[in-house]
Amino acid sequence: MSNSVRQPPSPASNSTERISAAPLSKRFDSLYAQHHAASDASLQGSRTVKKTKRSLAGIAVLGVSALLLSGCSAGASEAESNTLKLWHFESDTSAMGIAWEEAIKVFEEETGATVEFEEKSFEQIRSTASQVLNSDEAPDILEYNKGNATAGLLASQGLLTDLDDAYAEFGWDDALAPSLQTTARYDEDGIMGSGAFYGVPNYGEFVEVYYNKDMFAAAGLEVPTTVAELEAVMAAFVDQGITPLAESAAEYPLGQLWYQLALTQADRGFVDDYQLYTGEVDWSGPEVSYATETIKDWTDAGYISTDASGFKAEDAGTAFINGTYPIFYSGSWWHNRFTTEATGFEWGTFLFPEAEMAPGSAGNMWVIPEKAKNKDLATEFIDITMRPEIQALIGNNGGIPVAANTEDITDEKSQELIGNFNTLTERDGIAFYPDWPTATFYDELNAGLQELINGTKSPADVNEQLGGQYQSGVEDIVG
Repeated sequence: MSNSVRQPPSPASNSTERISAAPLSKRFDSLYAQHHAASDASLQGSRTVKKTKRSLAGIAVLGVSALLLSGCSAGASEAESNTLKLWHFESDTSAMGIAWEEAIKVFEEETGATVEFEEKSFEQIRSTASQVLNSDEAPDILEYNKGNATAGLLASQGLLTDLDDAYAEFGWDDALAPSLQTTARYDEDGIMGSGAFYGVPNYGEFVEVYYNKDMFAAAGLEVPTTVAELEAVMAAFVDQGITPLAESAAEYPLGQLWYQLALTQADRGFVDDYQLYTGEVDWSGPEVSYATETIKDWTDAGYISTDASGFKAEDAGTAFINGTYPIFYSGSWWHNRFTTEATGFEWGTFLFPEAEMAPGSAGNMWVIPEKAKNKDLATEFIDITMRPEIQALIGNNGGIPVAANTEDITDEKSQELIGNFNTLTERDGIAFYPDWPTATFYDELNAGLQELINGTKSPADVNEQLGGQYQSGVEDIVG
């Protein structure tokens, strides 16, 4: 996903009303960091409000006006019933933005309804969802973040529509791999993985290894297939005076690498315990211990710079784009940006070696507020976004479709990206993200790993600290 600021897009057709809001800036970084809340005022500022003042005098005039207003209300109600109010926060140049723009056109042509699209920032939606969705201002459909603290919370509050009937009617459960359905289902407490469907993911995301092919070739190195080979590759770069890993401990990249290292020692049971609270997580066990100790070892060996403690994700990503580092372990949301910006060298991707699982999930979801006025139109729109031709637009523009025909994906780099994702889903290898279990664990994990690579805490001390913070957060959720 691009982190660049964009201007509100122009209308796609005469019948589609677009209402611009604040521009999107560093969306994915803010998704993880979530440091700046948008105010109710900013949300209200994104709407167009029309007020008409009339001064009427006389009983007769009032009577006529009442009839006229009654007629206007009927007309307005009829128009409202044929208008789909849609919110999402995707850039119009992103894979999802391109695909959903086409879906809007198809929807309007097939239904005769009008789409009123309001462009929101991620933070606007995230920070005000509970209030807005519990009001008459609720849209008919919106893109919303998956997870216990987000969609799960709204579902437990009764603010989202149960979509079980729609899943059965449209066959969405057949289109989505089981691991992609996990974040679409929530129980009565808002815990993902069971209960009713409350959202429909339209795309996927995961974390993989990006590498600079030119730097590998110049050093006579090949893509590693084991962790030992990966360490040998990194050691070879260090011998040449090159720090191999582009990293950020101030934001999500190092936390995701830490989790990936734990996954090399883990099975699905560990993931379920960690993410779904099915059992206790042993913070001195082999999975966590290996991950934390390996981060420390790699820092000591020079594979990770101690400077990474202050680097943000943008710093690490742009350093890879600039050719400073040969390896960057991060998410598929960087893929399209590297395609357009990393033009000074050849680059490729591979899944982390010796790991059946990787961080990732279905993408953010379409949800329908319980107070939506046009739920049938909303489900029709969702189904259009699941069609192969719309999914192919996601796939051919740097995104990861969840229901595309593979023969429709023609872009070579997109084929590689989607192939890696499909490999994971076919072996039930989607393991979600390390910060998901609690609302505060993102910041806590980053802080712990910063202390680890700075050398101010030992691996054992970091694990003890993280374990206590994790358990406290989980207890706040499940009691």
